[in-house]
Amino acid sequence: MRRDLVLGSMRELGTVGTVAGLSGAYAGALLTCSTMLSAMGSSGGGVGILLAVVSVVFIGMALYVAAVVICAGVTTVIAGRLQQIATLRLLGAKSSELRRSIAWSTARICLICSVIGVVVATVLVDIVRVLLVQHGHLPDVDYPWVSRGTPAAVVAVTVMAALSGWVGSRQVLEVSPADALAGSIGARAPGSRPGRLRIACSIVLMTGGSALLALSMVLGERGVAAGFLVAFLAACVTSTGLLTGARFVLPAVVGLLGRLTGVDAASVIARRNAVADPARTTRSTLGLFVGVALVVTIASGTSALQTAVSSWQDLSASQQQEAHDMLSVASTVTITVGVVSSLMAAIGFVSTMSLTVLQRRRELGLLRALGFTGSQVRSMITKESVAMSTAATSAGILVGVCFGSAGAQALVGMVTDGFVWGLPWLVLVAIVLAALAVILLASQPPARRAVATAPVLALKVDN
Repeated sequence: MRRDLVLGSMRELGTVGTVAGLSGAYAGALLTCSTMLSAMGSSGGGVGILLAVVSVVFIGMALYVAAVVICAGVTTVIAGRLQQIATLRLLGAKSSELRRSIAWSTARICLICSVIGVVVATVLVDIVRVLLVQHGHLPDVDYPWVSRGTPAAVVAVTVMAALSGWVGSRQVLEVSPADALAGSIGARAPGSRPGRLRIACSIVLMTGGSALLALSMVLGERGVAAGFLVAFLAACVTSTGLLTGARFVLPAVVGLLGRLTGVDAASVIARRNAVADPARTTRSTLGLFVGVALVVTIASGTSALQTAVSSWQDLSASQQQEAHDMLSVASTVTITVGVVSSLMAAIGFVSTMSLTVLQRRRELGLLRALGFTGSQVRSMITKESVAMSTAATSAGILVGVCFGSAGAQALVGMVTDGFVWGLPWLVLVAIVLAALAVILLASQPPARRAVATAPVLALKVDN
């Protein structure tokens, strides 16, 4: 079966390939740097094991974000091609075959892009390392050119992409041959069983994650080293619960924030469009939410640790300064890791918005035919993007502050009096401004494409 019959053009799949390439490049650079630092370490095995564990955790964080973005991208493409899929079903294609085709095609695209990303990043890191050795900034030791974990990273990205494509293609199961004959795709009733099952799973996961988060803080208060690992597990479980139930919460938040964009016709329609399709709204905002939450978690945890160190009375001034310096370096490294993941999320948001606009050409053409000017259509799309990004950013900041502060408590709760909130105000302001700038810039290309097509031609598009 031809790939473009199901997934569409390479333009539609650009996000999937880009995110896979970034994941591969990130993993390649991180593993190569880890191998290089391990070769420099005088203690040998201990340093190598520690760096390997840190690398695996950081790569796992990036893969989690990439999985969310790829799944949302595939789901968005499928949502715009349900009529074609229904036609394929009418011609005899089985839904299981279509899903396998989507998963295989997604994995193949991501395999190619991740290999390219790994190779490019590894070569660049090696070039920089050679230059630093030549100028005396690094010791002249026997550095390996490629990390032994690089093939595993490529396999991890590919497997993650295949699973994300499989999950993102679940809409295929809802399409029947009768939909092609009817000329429309029926929607599932809001009170159906899958909706209730999703809500139940979300509640169970969030409740279990919250319990694990409380347990991690209790372990931290008692000085148990495993408390931080429990906090990491709790964050993963809670985040999965939040993502599972996001479609029941995020659209309502978007609708509430959309009321702040104005009361003119463009603002009212933008607000209604933002919540008209809860699944579409959720797909558009999930990646950005995860990216913001990740960066804020790292920054909040570091801020809480900085505050905790300042309260330790048994440390001298020099010891406190040394601890603050170490935390500053660690914060810079980890926030850089989070920024890479957020970049993936931002790319996912931009691509999803662009695909959504392309799939709504008939609707936008109808608005133009009813008298909407080009500037009103552009304003409507921009305000819709701002409402969704504001909801995702606000939710990400709230979750990130809670996760970061709880993680710090699990790490140093025994030697710190009370609970310390990590509120890195400069970082939070920078995140809000960066998200606003990205959204305003990202909304312009789809807005221009929306008004570039004449209303008559747009109304001829058959969705």
